Amino acid sequence: MYKVLIAIDGSAHANRAIEAVARLPREPGELEVVLVNVSNPVYYGDIPAPALQQVDEARRLQQERMLEDAAQLLRANGLTLGARHGTSGPVAAEIVELARETGAHLIAMGTRGMGAVGSLFLGSVALNVVHQSPVPVLLVK
Repeated sequence: MYKVLIAIDGSAHANRAIEAVARLPREPGELEVVLVNVSNPVYYGDIPAPALQQVDEARRLQQERMLEDAAQLLRANGLTLGARHGTSGPVAAEIVELARETGAHLIAMGTRGMGAVGSLFLGSVALNVVHQSPVPVLLVK
């Protein structure tokens, strides 16, 4: 079974990554998809514990909605969902680690296509995944 990890963030670019994977040549039942959404929450200043819990719960619910929407798009494109993961932390590192843990053969993800100059100043999750990944990475614009 060929396993593809698709990193999603709720964007049109991520949806196009799902559609690109659906176009990969395969026999029925030969390809399994693992979905992942990684949030990287950043909090500034002092936040009371109850407010922090509310923010974390809202983040978790949003993450679940994104994963469910992606799972529906996956099924609509004839793909088999093996698992879905919602996690948090350094985004590129979490994606690469999950690819290792799940035995993925390929990572697919959308890119906003900021180009080399944008990457120099802002960094790029896609670029970091490409550099850290032990498996091929399919970037979709």
